[in-house]
Amino acid sequence: MPIAAFAAAPMVDPFGRVIDYLRVSVTDRCDFRCVYCMPEAMTFLPRSEVLSLEEIDRLASAFVARGTRKLRLTGGEPLVRRGVVDLVRSLSRHLGHGLDELTMTTNGSQLARFANDLFAAGMRRINVSLDTLDSEKFARITRWGKLDQVLDGIAAASAAGLHIKINMVALNGVNDAEIEGVLHWTAANGHDLVLIETMPMGTIDDDRVDRYLPLKAVRRDLERRWTLVDLPDSTGGPARYVRVAETGQRLGFITPLTHNFCESCNRVRLTATGRLYLCLGQDDMVDFRGPLRAGVDAAGLDELIDRALLKKPKGHDFVIDRARPAPAVVRHMSLTGG
Repeated sequence: MPIAAFAAAPMVDPFGRVIDYLRVSVTDRCDFRCVYCMPEAMTFLPRSEVLSLEEIDRLASAFVARGTRKLRLTGGEPLVRRGVVDLVRSLSRHLGHGLDELTMTTNGSQLARFANDLFAAGMRRINVSLDTLDSEKFARITRWGKLDQVLDGIAAASAAGLHIKINMVALNGVNDAEIEGVLHWTAANGHDLVLIETMPMGTIDDDRVDRYLPLKAVRRDLERRWTLVDLPDSTGGPARYVRVAETGQRLGFITPLTHNFCESCNRVRLTATGRLYLCLGQDDMVDFRGPLRAGVDAAGLDELIDRALLKKPKGHDFVIDRARPAPAVVRHMSLTGG
């Protein structure tokens, strides 16, 4: 049976922000090795340290009972986790019973296989990471990825009825000259586009300082040729949206460095290992896996959630600067759940 919405007190952090968005990493594993995300020789966690799908379901359901209205499944790459569609099907029982949206962020590599199943399981919208439409450049950025496979997956997802938002990490000297081309392509295919600044998380092989591209500069450049109309729209995340008047599509900007979005943060992140991180750019966390495997009851989970909320900081400490070459946090995005 679905959990009744707000069966317990809603989640409010020490700064008065209502926390109603949970991002869940179902696996730290990925079939790509994107240069801005992880080193090529990435080591992944043993299975025993990763939450089972049943454990994820129980924790996510506890958060829905506390007022979570949006639930996003992430990775790593979530579609490489065996049984993830069954998890989507199970969690979709909460839709209309406290949960407004169940969605996913994926690299698109497995979408051709799973798009119809995801729609049938209750999902209606997905984000797909796509940083270039140049196949050779795509292979360099992802190291292991094939562009045609991802484009086929996006087409399959669209045909299945899933609304698609394309996430593009803007990288100086890599794909900065392609942003307009991707804007045209997403408009022609009926997709929204979100541009993202690279974030200083985990040690990688590339140089983030050289690759950092401030999106305020990108917007200024786009405004020379396009009419960008600010929108009040929000999808529950950190993106600020404009309408591109010439195409009618939405364009989003996620700017953790040039415009800190912490004042309206409504999110917490559950890792594949059961750690709840209260901020993407801070190390404050509470372990849920230990208590869960020790047999904690529903009241105990509620107490743990309350204890975690007290740790939510006011904001992150993301900086990309040669004077501070170390990443803001040592864990990789694939472990945290991007």
